[in-house]
Amino acid sequence: MSATSELIHCYDQLAERLAHMVELARAKDWGRLPELEAQCSAVVQRLKSLNPLESLEPSQLQEALRLIERIRADQQEVCELVRPQIEQLIDRMGLLSQQRNLGKTYGLPH
Repeated sequence: MSATSELIHCYDQLAERLAHMVELARAKDWGRLPELEAQCSAVVQRLKSLNPLESLEPSQLQEALRLIERIRADQQEVCELVRPQIEQLIDRMGLLSQQRNLGKTYGLPH
């Protein structure tokens, strides 16, 4: 596989994984997101290692730009769907910390 087709292939893989992450986040299936995020990270690392020897042909460039735009949109949607869950988790952790501190202060079991 040439460097340029490898580049398009990697963008396509990343777009597919992020689209799946959007589906899972919409379904609130949070447990499966970390595995896909790890796969996305591996693809990004692969993209970083690619150094195409020739520039992309116009059709390849258009495909790459289309995939990048799709990746950005899906990444933004995943972030928007996950953000409330993270904020809720932080709030719960804060409450647990307060309870633990109160327990230490007043000698209550924690």
